[in-house]
Amino acid sequence: MKLTKKSHSCVRLEKDGQTLVIDPGGFSEEDAALGADVILVTHEHPDHFDEARLRAGMEDNPGARIWTLKSVAEQLAAAFPGRVHTVGHGDTFTAAGFDVQVHGELHAVIHPDIPRITNVGYLVDGGTVFHPGDALTVPDHPVETLMLPVMAPWNKISEVIDYVREVKPSRAYDIHDALLTDLARPVYDRQIGGLGGAEHLRLTPGGSAQL
Repeated sequence: MKLTKKSHSCVRLEKDGQTLVIDPGGFSEEDAALGADVILVTHEHPDHFDEARLRAGMEDNPGARIWTLKSVAEQLAAAFPGRVHTVGHGDTFTAAGFDVQVHGELHAVIHPDIPRITNVGYLVDGGTVFHPGDALTVPDHPVETLMLPVMAPWNKISEVIDYVREVKPSRAYDIHDALLTDLARPVYDRQIGGLGGAEHLRLTPGGSAQL
């Protein structure tokens, strides 16, 4: 499987000629969803869900399908009948050759005064990749590659380190990093890499790795 990092929380997975894209949001490239056979969206916040990017991907490939939670599906289903599927915690499905398990229910707490919304994470191909969205969800399954949200209004680095320790992946790649300046990156590398207990890696937008 080929992993390509797009900007912020968007990642692209390619296997056997098929492409799966997760969270082509407003901080990711305008063409982030183009060429996708499967699009997964973790929640409705605009840095993860951008309707224009999703519509572009769906119109580019008439065979493309979206799997997402109810709040996002309701905004797209009428435009793409039969192509938008609603999922929740515990669901499993196979799409374009990718086996996907859905884990998690709520977005992490930003502030007690802000109501929490639904958020789901996606475990792809039996744990080859896990993308948690905006939550520190620990799936009940071993994870090889964790997409690690490193910088958000809802987290701090001690929580990120403890999350890596709890999931115990073989490797963790940074996501949710559009707000992280280059000045801070060495600090995050040193602390997460030194304390997390897993190989800590970063891809620049457009960079790829074989899993």
